Amino acid sequence: MKLFYFLVTICLSLAFSGRGSDDYSRNDFPEGFVFGSAVSAFQWEGAADEDGRMPSILDTVAHSSNGSSGLIACDGYHKYKEDVKLMYDMGLDAFRLSISWSRLIPSGRGPVNPKGLRFYKNLIQELKRHGIEPHVTLYHDDLPQALEDEYGGWIDRKIIDDFTAYADVCFREFGNTVKFWSTINEPNMLALVSYGVGLVPHIHCSPPFEMTNCSKGNTSTEPYIVLHNMLLAHASTSRLYKQKYKHKQNGSIGITCFAFWMVPFTSSEEDEIATQRAKDFLLGWVLHPLVFGDYPNVMRRIVGKRLPCFSEEESYLVKDSSDFLGVIHYRTTYTADLSSPSQGDFLSDMAASIIPIGNSTLVNIDVLPWGLEGVLEYIKQNYGNPPVYILENGRPTNHHSSLNDVGRVEYLHAYIAAVLNSVRNGSETKGYFQWSFMDLFEFIDPNYTYGLYYVNFSDPERKRSPKTSALWYSCFLNGTTICSQELIKNISVSSSPGFSSS
Repeated sequence: MKLFYFLVTICLSLAFSGRGSDDYSRNDFPEGFVFGSAVSAFQWEGAADEDGRMPSILDTVAHSSNGSSGLIACDGYHKYKEDVKLMYDMGLDAFRLSISWSRLIPSGRGPVNPKGLRFYKNLIQELKRHGIEPHVTLYHDDLPQALEDEYGGWIDRKIIDDFTAYADVCFREFGNTVKFWSTINEPNMLALVSYGVGLVPHIHCSPPFEMTNCSKGNTSTEPYIVLHNMLLAHASTSRLYKQKYKHKQNGSIGITCFAFWMVPFTSSEEDEIATQRAKDFLLGWVLHPLVFGDYPNVMRRIVGKRLPCFSEEESYLVKDSSDFLGVIHYRTTYTADLSSPSQGDFLSDMAASIIPIGNSTLVNIDVLPWGLEGVLEYIKQNYGNPPVYILENGRPTNHHSSLNDVGRVEYLHAYIAAVLNSVRNGSETKGYFQWSFMDLFEFIDPNYTYGLYYVNFSDPERKRSPKTSALWYSCFLNGTTICSQELIKNISVSSSPGFSSS
């Protein structure tokens, strides 16, 4: 493998795609800028029913729709040392992981599972031993099923105390080593997709808004309630960390936001206004309370009493509760005004349609890096230019296609260049994490994965194989000049069983 990487590094003198204006290297970024990759616990760990772990809501849904696929996933629980070695060989500065709440505290509250605790301590120490900084997400969509059964999870304010208590265990046990904490993964997307249309767990929705068959939920109110409770849980956890741990551990705590970039579909005034309204609903829904202590005025006006209110104390607690903002960005869309009568759900309240640009679909993302620049500039101009980490950015490809994933290389090359442009234009962006380090267990469409490494899910050993994108990213991380198309032309990348050559 080392010889293979050496051969890669000597083929890197020509410009990628001949686009001289995009030529850059890692050395162009400021000192201390962090490059990493990421996974989530449920999608990577497997071992779903081992060593005291209890089910999360993701287990319940995965078992009902995909059989036992989620039980093993990538088997990271058993193969973490092998995976950390791959990260080290690649040259990662940092690695974003999440902790499975139901592995650490199986019932959601109460006793800590010693075997789960040992696993995460071992994983974190293995990363540190290899010089890789762990960035830990406390919640990546995997609510303990016990709390969902008991009181409905995020729709009930009881979750605030339970989440804070869980975070307290994490800070106490891991905080001397972990210096970067994200509380909740993309709360805006989770609230909208899980509680608005019922597309992914928690699968709450109500007619006529459902995209799946939901047995419970209220699409008109629950997305707003859920995100409100997530913000309060984040703020409670942040207060705990800052009061009890920060002075001893010297870490930082933030939250993430799923960030579409949106541009008007036409030059009409209606579409211009609709685009700003969509930004307030999709971005301001999270960012406005964090910076100003309340939701955007347009949301207050349109949603009315269905939008929860912060008390004066809660507003003070939420405002300035994040040391940094985690941005999750994949795609840019058009936005058009919708003049149809309001039906009382989030998308109708927003009164704007989201229209794909070019050939983009759910699993086919066009390369539009100026959209990421737009997101970062918008945050800079409207929300005080806080420290930002790009915590997810990547492109799916068909899991059964070639290891020679040229499209992913093109995407990563363009979007990292966009980050550099934003930094040069004054954005306080501090790091970039590619999603995902390896192919993961996917809910939406298991045929499309994001990994730099191919994982053979038919192999009981879950063999990992580097794709061209892994080699390109490693070259970049090691400070070479642009990884060019010569890499793709001159180095033979053998396919795993079942791969086509196209």
